[in-house]
Amino acid sequence: MPYHKDKQQAFQAAQQGTEQARDVYENIVSNDPDYGAHLKRLKNEVNEAYQQIENALEVASEHQKSQLQQFQQDLQSIMNEVNE
Repeated sequence: MPYHKDKQQAFQAAQQGTEQARDVYENIVSNDPDYGAHLKRLKNEVNEAYQQIENALEVASEHQKSQLQQFQQDLQSIMNEVNE
C-alpha cells in the first residue's frame, strides 16, 4: 500500500506543479512593468513542475504516464509561447 500512496503523491505533486505554472502564465501581461520578474517566476515554476513530473514518471502507472506526458507538453507549449 505505501508504494501506491507514493505513486499517487508523486502524481499529485506533478499535477499541482503544472497547474501552478499555468496560473502564473495566465497572469502574465507582456506590457506589465514587472514582466521580467513574472517571467522569471514562470520559468522557475515550469522547471519545478518538470522536476516533479520526472520524479512521478519513475513510479507512475501507464495511465498516469500518459497524463504526465501531457503535462510536459502543456509546459512546453507555455514556454514556446513565452519565447515567441
